[in-house]
Parts: sequence; C-alpha cells; structure tokens
Amino acid sequence: MDQNLKNSIIISLFLFVIAIFWFVYEYKNINQPQRTFSVTGEGKEVAVPNIAEIRIGVITDGKDLKNLQQENSNKMNKIINFLKEQGIVDKDIKTENYSITPKYDYRTSSYQIVGYTISQNLVVKIRDLTKIGEILDGVVKRGANNVSGPNFTIDESESYLAKAREKAILNAKEKAEIIAKIAGFKLGKIVSISEYSSFPSIPLYSKYVGTSGDEGETIPQIEPGSQEIKVQINITFEIR
Repeated sequence: MDQNLKNSIIISLFLFVIAIFWFVYEYKNINQPQRTFSVTGEGKEVAVPNIAEIRIGVITDGKDLKNLQQENSNKMNKIINFLKEQGIVDKDIKTENYSITPKYDYRTSSYQIVGYTISQNLVVKIRDLTKIGEILDGVVKRGANNVSGPNFTIDESESYLAKAREKAILNAKEKAEIIAKIAGFKLGKIVSISEYSSFPSIPLYSKYVGTSGDEGETIPQIEPGSQEIKVQINITFEIR
C-alpha cells in the first residue's frame, strides 16, 4: 500500500470520527430539554382625557309636519350656531340621526295618523374641557331636550400605550437580571414575549354648582378624572 493511500485512509477515518462526535453533540442538544426562565414586568402611564363627546338631540311633537320640521330645524340651527360660537369646528359636529315618526290613533280601524315626532341628534366633540358645563347648559336653553354624556376619550392614546410598554419591558429585564445574578445563572436569548394591556373606563365626576345669572339656574361642573394605562410584558429567557 503506497503512502498516499495510507494518508487518504487516515484522513477519511479522522473526518468520520469528527462527524460521529458532531452528530452525538447535536443529537444531545436537540433532545435535551431547553432550560428557560420567565419574568413579568409592568409599566404604567397616567393620562388625563382631552376630548369629551356629547350627544345632543331635539325631539319635537306636533300635528302639522311642515311646521314641525321648521320648528325642529330652527332649534337645531340655534344649537349648531351656539356650538360654533363656543369654538367647536365643523368636523367636530356630526349629525347622527334624523327621523320622522308618524303617530297613529289605534282606536280607529284605519289607524289614522294624528301627528308626528321628529328627532334629530348630533354627536359633538368638545376639545376645551373647561367649556363642557357651559355648552351643556347652552344647548338645553336653545331647545335640546335629549342630551347624554359626556364620554371622555384620549387623543393619540397609542403614545401613552407605547410609553407604558417600554417601561414594562425595562422592568421585566431588570427583574430578570437581578434574579439571574442571585440564582447564579446567565440569561440567554429571548425565547418568547407576550403583552397584556388595559384601558380601564374613565371615571366621570359631575356636580351642580353656583348660578349662571338667573335665579335658581345652575350649570353642571364636569371633571374628566384620569385614566391609568397599564401594560404587562411576560418575557421568557433561555438559561445559559
């Protein structure tokens, strides 16, 4: 057997042995349970609502439909003009519903129409929250007889959520590093991450205070309160 053939055989055997060791190592790692460690972090942001949404309705009853429409329109136009005087722009005043409902006399066999009910509703966004009470009082004076709200919302709420999320992730990492140091292991790569966020309902406080001029006349005072936005982040690390 010449020397070149011997060298080829030796190299082949060497590579074969290396391949066997590599296979055993990989097989062991694949079948060995992965050691992991999970931790939960929490982040909070307190946000004050900056938009109030109210619903304003005018309900008018009568027999003559033409006169009834005119009466309803006059009241609603006064309300809309008043809202604009208060600085509310067109995009924040939206007609939600306009309906005409006949009223029947069911005592007759022909179900004769004896009148009509006209209902018109607006959805209004108020961005200057100091004017809520004045606006509620003003629309009622101008003919509104079906008013509900306010419902408070936060403009660009996603920015508060992002800040709370960042705090939660940092909190989780800090916890993981402290626990790993005390327990004597090192953190590996992140295996999984999950999030839970909550937007609890915004509390509404209202009371009637003082007078606005006339004897016994009151203006509602509305306080929007605040909202705590919470985010919980669960991170699972590989243990090294």
